[in-house]
Amino acid sequence: MRHHFSRPRRALLLAAALLGPAAFAPAALAEGAFPTKPVTLVVPFPPGGPTDAMARTLAAEMKDRLGQPMIVENRAGAGGNIGAEYVARAEADGHTLLFGTSGPLAINSSLYRKIGYDQTKSFAPVIQIGHLPNILVVHPSLPVKDVKELVAYAKANPGKLSYASSGNGASSHLAGVLFNSVAGTDIMHVPYKGTGPALNDLLGNQVSMTFTDILTALPYVKAGKLRALGVATAARSQALPQVPSIAEQGYKGYDVSVFFGIVAPAGTPADRVARLNKAFTEVLATPKVKELFASQGLEPAPDHSPQQLARFITAETAKWKGVVAQSGAQLD
Repeated sequence: MRHHFSRPRRALLLAAALLGPAAFAPAALAEGAFPTKPVTLVVPFPPGGPTDAMARTLAAEMKDRLGQPMIVENRAGAGGNIGAEYVARAEADGHTLLFGTSGPLAINSSLYRKIGYDQTKSFAPVIQIGHLPNILVVHPSLPVKDVKELVAYAKANPGKLSYASSGNGASSHLAGVLFNSVAGTDIMHVPYKGTGPALNDLLGNQVSMTFTDILTALPYVKAGKLRALGVATAARSQALPQVPSIAEQGYKGYDVSVFFGIVAPAGTPADRVARLNKAFTEVLATPKVKELFASQGLEPAPDHSPQQLARFITAETAKWKGVVAQSGAQLD
């Protein structure tokens, strides 16, 4: 028995045969097909720094897991705020992500007078990568071997010691504010325009000390050009296990590090966040990436879930609000 169909009906059936079940399930197709184009990972700082290097390492490994390339895009300025605001306003489809740090994801809301996003409401957390400990280093000419000797020397020589930072409101500045607060010292702050100039003056003995990230300090400590007195996190660093933490030298609770986390615009579908989280977690577990990040001093996050990053951002925001207020630092 032959079926006689009208021309439009025949066209519809032919289309269905060619396209299969997806032709009648556009919603299901839209949910399942992700990513459908390259994913952009925005780094809110210039190329060449530790944040940029980590982002590029991760992005290079993601294609095999997502089926689409991941492109790193640098959108620097205002301490990370420009890149963060760009991602906050991007389409919430999972194709635009922010490789955020302590600045744009915790400190800047207290530090800047005006900010175009809310770090707890404008983003959907994807994954916490880990943290890079800050380390207290001094010029070798300073006659102190540990934190207790430094504090005693500072109190015996008021006005003599100074610490360099990469700029007002940077973690290297706030680390010093917190240190003065817990140690009862009054070590003078000297802000510079970036980590490089700050380090140059410390190596030249123009300033006494700095709280810089471990990746930057490591080669100078190993070469004997700087002396490490204490790691500025609760636990010791894998990169310099012989250096005790500041906390274990009598200042319990002293914890300053730069954390790294990836977020998407708020409203990004949960299944897409889960897909991204799974892919990043797999990349972080590869021996190649683990070894590389460990050599750079990165301490892995204890938990890579989106919920962990959400909790961490909330806690860090509260912690730094008090320190920023105490520092008196305020940026436009």
